[in-house]
Amino acid sequence: MIVGIHHVAISVPDLDVALAFYRDTLGFAVVERSAWNRDNPLADRAIGLPESAAKMAMLAAPNAFIELWQYSNPEPLDRRGRPCDHGYAHFCLQVDGLQQEYDRLVSAGMKFVGPPVDFGVAGAIYGKDPFGNTIELYEIREPSRAQLERR
Repeated sequence: MIVGIHHVAISVPDLDVALAFYRDTLGFAVVERSAWNRDNPLADRAIGLPESAAKMAMLAAPNAFIELWQYSNPEPLDRRGRPCDHGYAHFCLQVDGLQQEYDRLVSAGMKFVGPPVDFGVAGAIYGKDPFGNTIELYEIREPSRAQLERR
């Protein structure tokens, strides 16, 4: 039985820069860190990569986790796409006060496709983390819609 989504995993080229953004700018809390260097056959079996080497950090938000990975082996490829391309398109952060959060993140250096869009019952805007991964900010403004979003 599936009980929910636990985390979104993001491969990044620099774990320290990623932590500065996801922990310090977005406010996620680091709850776990680990690393290995080509000497973890159990990790290799679970991930499906031979002689993998990586550093990771698990970060907590109020209702989910984000897992950051910096692989040093095998050599990562940069294959980020547009939001319409197949594969990971984006993850969404639900916010209260969309305009204020947008302004705060712009001041912190986050790039967005434009200003927040008002859909009446909700507002949204897409932006990028320091590595080009797409993050949506989403504000639910109608209480009855919040229940629909949770189903």
